[in-house]
Amino acid sequence: MTIYSALMQRPCLNVTAIVSDFFYNYQMELGPLWLTVKLALITTIILLIIGLPIAYWLSKSRSIPKLFIEAIITMPLVLPPSVLGFYLLLAFSPQNSFGKWLQEALNIQFVFSFEGLVLASVIYSLPFMIGPVRSALNHLPVSLKQASFTMGKSEVQTFFYVLMPNIRSSVLTAIVLTFAHTIGEFGVVLMIGGNIPGVTRVASIAVYDAVEQMNYPLANIYSLFLFALTFVIVVSVFILNKVSVKSPLE
Repeated sequence: MTIYSALMQRPCLNVTAIVSDFFYNYQMELGPLWLTVKLALITTIILLIIGLPIAYWLSKSRSIPKLFIEAIITMPLVLPPSVLGFYLLLAFSPQNSFGKWLQEALNIQFVFSFEGLVLASVIYSLPFMIGPVRSALNHLPVSLKQASFTMGKSEVQTFFYVLMPNIRSSVLTAIVLTFAHTIGEFGVVLMIGGNIPGVTRVASIAVYDAVEQMNYPLANIYSLFLFALTFVIVVSVFILNKVSVKSPLE
């Protein structure tokens, strides 16, 4: 029974009860949806904090190590997610000396935990935060920084009060792209987090589970949610960039 038919047959029924019946009929859980949004929010906030300084350093550095750091940051764009997830699983597994030390000394476990999903998502979505910001900083005229330094402003003050206002749209684009990319993650989160309901079972994994169980209506509902959410996010990216003719990934 769809929500529309329920409203037609029982117009006086409480809307909450109708929605509950809908989820019950399709055996749908809201947990994976909430976990997906939660993961995307936390990942985006962390990458915003660490991504801006890294993007600024990459935009002004001309050192040789910069090439290697840029290559490492760009790797998630071309590396299969399952490969990245596999090596994260090996690195932080309790069977590994480093993973065992983390668990025994610091009581930190990244394998098959939500914290592991956050770590994997931060690494996997890193280029989507740094790329647009670094590109925008590279296109700013050098005279902006020079004028700020001439007026006695520090490098930190110059970054936040002079450069940031001029790349606001690119920062917003980076935030939106990072959030959207995290929502669509599958291979990397499955490898390091597994499929634990309420802990690591995000919406993309819920779609995979539903298809395996041949519950195509349920898979369709989860997929529609992800499709609608990511479509809105992508449209918002192009709205943010409507003034300039450039790709959101630049």
